[in-house]
Amino acid sequence: MSTLMTRSRGAVRVAAREPAQPVNTMLLMMLMLTGIGLVMMTSASMEIGNSQMGDPLYFFKRQVFFIIVGLCLVAVALKIPMRLWYQASAPLLAVAILLLILVLIPGVGTVVNGSARWLDLGFYRLQPSEMTKVFMVFFMAAFLSRRREEVQLSWSGFLKPMVIMGGAVVLLHFEPDHGAMVILMATTFTLLFLAGAKLHRFMFLVMLCFAAFAWLAISKPYVINRLTSFLNPWAAEYVYGEGYQLTQALIAFGRGEWFGVGLGSSIQKLYFLPEAHTDFVLSILAEELGLAGVLVVLSLFCILILTAFRVGRAAEAQQNYFNAYVAYGLAMIFATQVFINFGVNTGLLPTKGLTLPFLSYGGNSLLISFFMIGVLMRIDYELTNGSSAMEQEDAA
Repeated sequence: MSTLMTRSRGAVRVAAREPAQPVNTMLLMMLMLTGIGLVMMTSASMEIGNSQMGDPLYFFKRQVFFIIVGLCLVAVALKIPMRLWYQASAPLLAVAILLLILVLIPGVGTVVNGSARWLDLGFYRLQPSEMTKVFMVFFMAAFLSRRREEVQLSWSGFLKPMVIMGGAVVLLHFEPDHGAMVILMATTFTLLFLAGAKLHRFMFLVMLCFAAFAWLAISKPYVINRLTSFLNPWAAEYVYGEGYQLTQALIAFGRGEWFGVGLGSSIQKLYFLPEAHTDFVLSILAEELGLAGVLVVLSLFCILILTAFRVGRAAEAQQNYFNAYVAYGLAMIFATQVFINFGVNTGLLPTKGLTLPFLSYGGNSLLISFFMIGVLMRIDYELTNGSSAMEQEDAA
């Protein structure tokens, strides 16, 4: 700490000058990704906003509103001690499971494009699967912090969280929301592995997952169509059907080349690429900003995810296992969602509707992403300031 010396009528006064606080890396990455996303989402949605809503800035205005609400969520999450999330983890997951059940009730859940994923609240469409992913992380982190030895040493400790996750996965299957299913399973498996579960137990579950996937592919013809169209989207029978979105996304990437055709100059967003401002905003970014723009966005996500894992590792080093597993779990949600969205847009994975955090249009995904950043920043704050600081804050 540096000092500042001043003289007042012969007396020397020493004033302390506080060092400048470093900018939180996760906050910086969040703001940069949100800024890029707002620009690209607006560029991708102006034509559809003008034709459908009579206002080219319709989606821009709504996204700005969600960003403002999301920033408020970050501020709220920063004020809530992690021990409160620990205490409320089971009730929160129970509420999320109840909401997943409600969306399946005819007349209660809202069906869009054949999927019942939303609850229409009048002013807002709530998507329970988004909050389920986060509340499942809270529950698993609380369970693993209490039962680490049981998870490491016995099958019962390993299978108990699997049963809870399995119930949520079944409900997500009936919506259907297979993207959320994959994220939920990948996050839970990762947390169990980091908690010290034996590797051979995962092999049993992997075989079950493959069997379930085979059954799903057989029982749902559209799954087979998506897989076969993904392998050869340019085939005559798929290029205007199941493979249409992928081929249009690949055309966008091809047109963008290294540095893009210029901001606002995309052709694919002019009704060629469906969902250009939501699930496929990355393709429009690639067309307008080129491979360079895609690599910048990917780098920002990598920094964000690695920083979240670093926070989790620091919490684990202090034996604060709940905070550590929450940080690991939220990092995995970001990592899995980014991986799937990038894979779908580039043709590395079968086409699946899944938003890109901070970039795609949509209130549910954006608000949950902001909330997760707020929780991660709270964990980082508690690491830096210690439990005594938290107790003083709670007493105040």
